Amino acid sequence: MWSAVENDGGPSVSEETHAPERPATFREVFAEREYRAIFAATVLTWTGDYLAKAAVTLLVYQQSQSVALSAAAFATSYLPWLIGGPLLATLADRYPYRTVMVICDIIRVPLYAVIAIEGLSAEVILVLLFAATLVSPPSQAARSAMLPLILTGDRLVVALGLHASTGQAAQVVGYLVGAGIALYSPALALLINAAAFALSALIIWFGVRHRSAAVADGGRRHLLRETAAGFQLVFGTPVLRAIAIMVFCAMLFAIVPEGLAAAWATTFAGEGADRNATQALIMIAAPAGFILGGLVVGRGVRPDRRRALVRVFAVLAPLALVPTLLNPPPPLVALLAAVAGFSVAGLLPVTNGLFVQALPHGYRARAFGVMNTGVQVMQGGAVLVTGVLAERFAIPRVVGLWSVAGVLLMLLLAIRWPRSERFDAAIAQAGARAATPPQVAPNRAGGRTGAGSPPGPRPPSSEAGIGAV
Repeated sequence: MWSAVENDGGPSVSEETHAPERPATFREVFAEREYRAIFAATVLTWTGDYLAKAAVTLLVYQQSQSVALSAAAFATSYLPWLIGGPLLATLADRYPYRTVMVICDIIRVPLYAVIAIEGLSAEVILVLLFAATLVSPPSQAARSAMLPLILTGDRLVVALGLHASTGQAAQVVGYLVGAGIALYSPALALLINAAAFALSALIIWFGVRHRSAAVADGGRRHLLRETAAGFQLVFGTPVLRAIAIMVFCAMLFAIVPEGLAAAWATTFAGEGADRNATQALIMIAAPAGFILGGLVVGRGVRPDRRRALVRVFAVLAPLALVPTLLNPPPPLVALLAAVAGFSVAGLLPVTNGLFVQALPHGYRARAFGVMNTGVQVMQGGAVLVTGVLAERFAIPRVVGLWSVAGVLLMLLLAIRWPRSERFDAAIAQAGARAATPPQVAPNRAGGRTGAGSPPGPRPPSSEAGIGAV
């Protein structure tokens, strides 16, 4: 999970900046009652969503006998991010984050309950499913934006790594359990998902305290302008741009074996391997490596060392898959994919934490929208392009050469990666902006607005106090 959020009123230079001697512990992270509530609600909805995705895919296929419609049901959850993710995520900055999360959960309860009704056509199911997924961007953005208001410093970085690893585990468990329940009753899986969202809303409402909206009514501009300002901030600020490009490019590689697993397993089946077992082995390898990497790097490596290893993990992610050129057997393919997943897990929480702290106040949700949309597009694009290439060339050659190109790309990005003091300066500047009280500004009528209704946040100068990448 990508979490694009910023420090809001906390220390201007966090523990991640002044690297402590040891990483934060899970005990310290879970000591925060509000975080425990968000974590529990998140695990519930993640697991329920993956469970429902497995059920809906089967349900649509049963209704239509169409592989294309079944695939469309699986892909529907990605559509909101692709067609309007940043715009929808920007909405979360306009309202209290707790309220956004609760309302989005409540909206999904009746929609999934209706989908469970027997006899609906595949087309109606797809429409209802799309409506349910439309609230995902603002919900995820609000949750992401809430975390740095609860946790700071290395506790935040460890929490981000924990969320990413837990998300991978929820995917594996949700798919396995969902497939099993769906064979018995797809409607039951959907009702379980609806109940999960209802319980999540209750947990958030009673477990997280109310906070005011990041952008007050008097500071709002047109939604499109606010969304564009998020893009301007991310890609106009050198440090944030470097992080965004690094993350987007890292997404191009570890996902490829998972995306080509079905076709790759068919190839191995021609050599005597069990197709189903091979496909499952390849598909779970990268998520398993990601889970392990998140726990090992997040908990066992000092914060300063994590930051220093960003370049290494960036290059290792594609490098791990280069040996697929030699057409290794399935267990070795899975091992290579796991190493790639491990490397991405070592990279993402650190870059995420740096991004979090370098953002100025008022850009949480829209920055999350920019980053998460980019991640979704890059992953989908990588699978699409390599899939097209695999139609003409052997899969091991496609994956191997794709990864060779990735090594060259990530080496270039590693060389251009900003020095540590650049991040320190950006984090200090963001902290100073967050600590500055709102100024009274003239309104259009020549009067003055109250201190509680400052003008909408503006992107900082791309060079002010940060320096070039």
